[in-house]
Amino acid sequence: MATPVHLPDGMGIVHPITLSHGNNARVWDTDGKAYIDFFGGIGVLNFGHCHPAIVNAIATQAIKLTHAAYNATYHTLYTDYINRLTDIIPIDDDLSVMLTNSGAEAVENTLKIVRQATGKAGVIAFDGAFHGRTLGTVNLNGKVAPYKSGLGLLASGVYHIPFASRDTGVSVQTAIDALERLISVEVDIANIGAVIAEPVQGEGGFAVMDSELAKYLRAFCDRHGIVLIFDEIQAGFGRTGTPFAFSHLGIEPDILLLAKSMAGGMPLGAVVGRDKFMQGLIKGSLGGTYSGNPVACAAAMAVLEIMADDTLWQNAKRYADTLETTISTWQQDGISDWVAGLTGIGAMRGIILKHPKYGTHPKVMDYVLTTARDKGLLLMPSGKYRHIIRLLPPLTIEMETLHEGLTILKDVLASIPDEIVQ
Repeated sequence: MATPVHLPDGMGIVHPITLSHGNNARVWDTDGKAYIDFFGGIGVLNFGHCHPAIVNAIATQAIKLTHAAYNATYHTLYTDYINRLTDIIPIDDDLSVMLTNSGAEAVENTLKIVRQATGKAGVIAFDGAFHGRTLGTVNLNGKVAPYKSGLGLLASGVYHIPFASRDTGVSVQTAIDALERLISVEVDIANIGAVIAEPVQGEGGFAVMDSELAKYLRAFCDRHGIVLIFDEIQAGFGRTGTPFAFSHLGIEPDILLLAKSMAGGMPLGAVVGRDKFMQGLIKGSLGGTYSGNPVACAAAMAVLEIMADDTLWQNAKRYADTLETTISTWQQDGISDWVAGLTGIGAMRGIILKHPKYGTHPKVMDYVLTTARDKGLLLMPSGKYRHIIRLLPPLTIEMETLHEGLTILKDVLASIPDEIVQ
């Protein structure tokens, strides 16, 4: 008998089920049980499981060319795609694009680009941030457990400040004061090459950056010759109700990081940056064997076609409006003292689980995840205290499926027993 193969303990699995297949917002496990999927591969499936246009693009491309290492030879889908992509990115400048395999890889390469372009290695990041699990990205994350636990000393030169947002309760002035203290006490501003932030934090609980902080950061970076990086790996490609989340903030970044829903489930990410930072770099210093794979690019082209259809945006608005109205009604009706409100913006929303007497408690999220799964609804946690349900159903979800999922969620929230925290 063959020796069984084990997964490393470090891979945490939220839902102990094995999926077999899916269609838009519904999935089935290998036992045949059906679920409504409200987390979409953690933000990868803004357009649902197996969208026909994406599946067709993958199949069509797969019989033509499945791989071409872009460091060795060109292929037209790469260049065609990045031209189409930059057409819809609202940054008023000449742009260059590097495709990657993932969001973490996009962040890693951006750190290299910043060091080459500015000669400075220091980076300012934010409390509550999440930028990846690789050793180069993990120190940018705005919390220790579980991402930095057990790793010892990490690369120096990363500094965190509070994230100003109505969703975190942190004021703009608090964030500005922390930034000013940082450059007067902790680090010489001459050593800072970049500020990296999520316009809407994902792992941090769908907290929206305050637009006044965004404007302050833009002016701060311009004044000191610092690169402003926006990480939209989770918030991009329509999740907030607009193609890109930074549109809500009234400023433009220097570099935009993309992945997740970019290719409808295929592995693809991107670094999109102003030419003044992306050109003149050392030849051969950027690249990757699979980066910009032609099948992934074909899927990504299909995503852009989907995003060009007004129907998508109408559906996203209906979803956002339905969610806001529903949660507001739940609160008014007092279905549960644990429902404390919504975080986020547009179609990127989180439900806060915080009791007026007991505050937050990890057992509550465990109860919600397990009970909802038993009833046929898959959810994903987030937030500093694992107390925010992040809702990431596809923007293409049918309204009847959305209402069915919300009904399950309402019943689960209404059933949370107080004794769970006693």
